[in-house]
Amino acid sequence: MTRRTDRGRPEVWAGIECTVNRVGEAWFDQLDRNGHAARESDLDLLAGLGVTALRYPALWERAQRLGDEHWRWCDRRLSRLRELGVRPILGLVHHGSGPAGTSLIDPAFPEKLAAYARACAERWPWITDWTPINEPLTTARFSGLYGLWYPHGTDDATFVRCLLTETWATIRAMAAIRAVIPGARLVQTEDLGCTQSTPELAYQAEFDNERRWLSIDLLCGRVAEHHPLHQYLLDAGVGADELATLAEHACPPDIVGINHYLTSERYLDHRLDLFPSCAPGGNGKHDYVDVEAVRACELRGPQTLLREAWQRWSLPLAVTEAHLHCTREEQLRWLGEVWSAATALRADGVDLRAVTAWAALGAFDWDSLLTRDAGSYEPGLFDLRAPAPRPTALATMVRGLAAGHAPDHPLLAVPGWWRRELRLCYDIGRSLCHDLVPEDLAPLLITGRTGTLGRAFARICAVRGIPYRLTGREDFDIADEPSLRAALATLRPWAVVNTAGYVRVDEAENDEQRCWRENRDGAVALARACAELGIPLVTFSSDLVFPGRDGAPYHEGDRTAPRSAYGRSKAAAEVGVLAVHPGALVVRTAAFFSPWDDHNFPILTLRRLAAGVTSAAYADAVVSPTYVPDLVNAALDLLIDGETGIWHLANQGALSWLEFGRAVARLAGAREDAVVAARAPDHIPGATPLVSARGQVMRPLAAALADWWTQVAASSAVDQDEASAG
Repeated sequence: MTRRTDRGRPEVWAGIECTVNRVGEAWFDQLDRNGHAARESDLDLLAGLGVTALRYPALWERAQRLGDEHWRWCDRRLSRLRELGVRPILGLVHHGSGPAGTSLIDPAFPEKLAAYARACAERWPWITDWTPINEPLTTARFSGLYGLWYPHGTDDATFVRCLLTETWATIRAMAAIRAVIPGARLVQTEDLGCTQSTPELAYQAEFDNERRWLSIDLLCGRVAEHHPLHQYLLDAGVGADELATLAEHACPPDIVGINHYLTSERYLDHRLDLFPSCAPGGNGKHDYVDVEAVRACELRGPQTLLREAWQRWSLPLAVTEAHLHCTREEQLRWLGEVWSAATALRADGVDLRAVTAWAALGAFDWDSLLTRDAGSYEPGLFDLRAPAPRPTALATMVRGLAAGHAPDHPLLAVPGWWRRELRLCYDIGRSLCHDLVPEDLAPLLITGRTGTLGRAFARICAVRGIPYRLTGREDFDIADEPSLRAALATLRPWAVVNTAGYVRVDEAENDEQRCWRENRDGAVALARACAELGIPLVTFSSDLVFPGRDGAPYHEGDRTAPRSAYGRSKAAAEVGVLAVHPGALVVRTAAFFSPWDDHNFPILTLRRLAAGVTSAAYADAVVSPTYVPDLVNAALDLLIDGETGIWHLANQGALSWLEFGRAVARLAGAREDAVVAARAPDHIPGATPLVSARGQVMRPLAAALADWWTQVAASSAVDQDEASAG
């Protein structure tokens, strides 16, 4: 995935999402959520990637809650980092408001944090890099202006007081640390965004764009009478003497850490009719929407924003968070874009020290800004939905960057979604956006043009910006090796997804020879050809390789013993494929349902119910229904991660076909008793639910069914409207 690059590159750092924030009386601790609190071995995994520094927590809030155990916990982990040769950048407050009994509007907060900082410095005097408070401006906005986090302020006065408290606390904490460690460096992090707007709102955008600099300006002692926001601070209740004293005690960062996210760039528009789905806000003068710029206009982007920070402060910079919650190739594209921006700026003379691969262990519930415990997880360098942290393609990229290589993957040649037209939710920006997807990229070859799964892969690849070639029997015969080799030589795919095969389970009992040729012989021939050319392969198997049993579901290591001709063909294909291509990924799955296919079980059930006839379903056969969009996305992520061997991919949960049909009836508001019990034939096993011992990367079945019904119902409404119009 990498190639050698020139010298002068930034360092590669990493960071663990460690927020401890408070909402009312509820506390959200990412270290407990991600399991790092009990898993010291994560440090060895990160060191193994070659990173030189790690943003690491010794959080004040945890010290109060855990007491002596907190100090022992930090001792063990910081000592291990020292042994591993990884420099810690120690964080003391990460989007927090301090322990219970204080807050960001407590006048005593700065001295309390300073006392904790001195205790840390005395305990670990060898640590040189410190971040007393992460993203003070962002934390002040969320806690003092937007009301999301404690103390839940919603006015300028509370926002400003939170920010000044954090500024004083940082100054006092660094003074306390430097009293013990004279050469200690302040690595001050802040989210850097920008705001664009319509001409009518230019004054508001100008204010927002000045405010984004405020936390670093305050630390640098730059907020004097001439500062654009000096009067704003006075109007918010800050005394001129306090600002003057702050300037006298300036504590400029040794490194300014820039955290930039796609959502950091905003767009303001007073034309409310253009944004019917957006709740408007206002400033007392204008009502307007505040939307993500990526959805409405052209982005400024990380390179431009980093350069602006350099021009404003002339202080050493580092990208201290680079993370995107998206599909795997988009995560790679974002990190690649940030890395390219950093290396270009270094080449142009900007003192940009490092790029940090953030959320090394992923993050929980940031899609709700940590205001609820919903279990929404986004992977990072490692995916925690496995028995042990599983390295993703991001880990491979970071290892390459740390070793001196530039990112190199076929999918990196495609612009990220934030550069493509699909990002736009509003018509105003369409003339600014162009899909610059090179036409000569190596495709993902997908077999099975006429099948549910093949068409779904094509559909999702188009959305994810993955160039593909969907092929059918008329293109080549996958059971004919000369035909295969010729096709692969012509198309030169970077990977192959095999969805072709014989799918009629009942008919296979009387057509076993053809079933075997299409499912076993074709898959093995394709695997052999891919292995010879070094091409990654994904192929699909079935829960019907198992004989059925009551009780525990099947995982990847369970013995196969199929009862049907179809199951025998799939079991033989698994063995044959992995024998000739050990690097292949074999996905076992079950009981497809999809919003894009008219022939799957729940759609056929709906049709019968709508027609007023009963629908029969097996009461004695239990399966793990699998939502096709989830399956495709998960399989693509695993392919990009380089996973091999057998994986079980099915939504979490198990139902009999009868229960499945009645769940569909409930969603449709139909009579459940119209779905009636039937007995499965002998070649259908009784219970074959699937779970994964390698990683449960599929969401619960209930959530998938709800999404399926939303799409099906919306599609039905459109069809009815079109019929009425006709």
